[in-house]
Amino acid sequence: MVRHDALSATRDAYDAAAVTYAELFSDTLRDSPLDRAALGLFAEVVGASGDGQVADLGCGPGYITAHLRELGLAAFGVDASSVMIELARQAYPHLRFDVGSMTELDIADGALGGILSRWSVIHTPPQELPVILAEFHRVLAPGGHLLIGFSASEDPSHPTQVFDHAVAPAYRWWPDHLATLLRECGLAEVARMIREPRPTDRRQFREVHLLARKA
Repeated sequence: MVRHDALSATRDAYDAAAVTYAELFSDTLRDSPLDRAALGLFAEVVGASGDGQVADLGCGPGYITAHLRELGLAAFGVDASSVMIELARQAYPHLRFDVGSMTELDIADGALGGILSRWSVIHTPPQELPVILAEFHRVLAPGGHLLIGFSASEDPSHPTQVFDHAVAPAYRWWPDHLATLLRECGLAEVARMIREPRPTDRRQFREVHLLARKA
């Protein structure tokens, strides 16, 4: 069971930071061609597998959900922060956004063709991440895909590392370690992309996109 104190603290912190967050990050894809490429690949493989819905989990103010819709996916957003969801609904009134927790998704078993988890698991205490990954597996249809984004730790002997995040305590992951956790939950890695930090990045961390598929 994921500790509700950690979840509540993260939710409350994002409620407080939601307006500033939305202003700072609304156009991040414009200057991130590799991120756009990863999302494009995700859209292509999900689209090729069928017409299932796609959940953007930890959707924040909704701009990535809207981008997925532009790529042709039947995407909707879920976030624990009610303030983030309200901002998303205001910005994109034609899209669906729900308040919810990744630990207990209000989604039927096998209902989704795809899940996007873009830096939404970084605040999860490492020992509790398997609970969320198992929930991802539950709601994905057979053959469904997960694209998960996170910051990479630098030392394989320390597969998780705490880092200073402006909103809430956060963790970096050694990519092979997270891929192993996915595999143990029935999600097999299909591809990965690692982006080296740019000189202008505030945090000099490698960013990782792992694409996995439910058997």
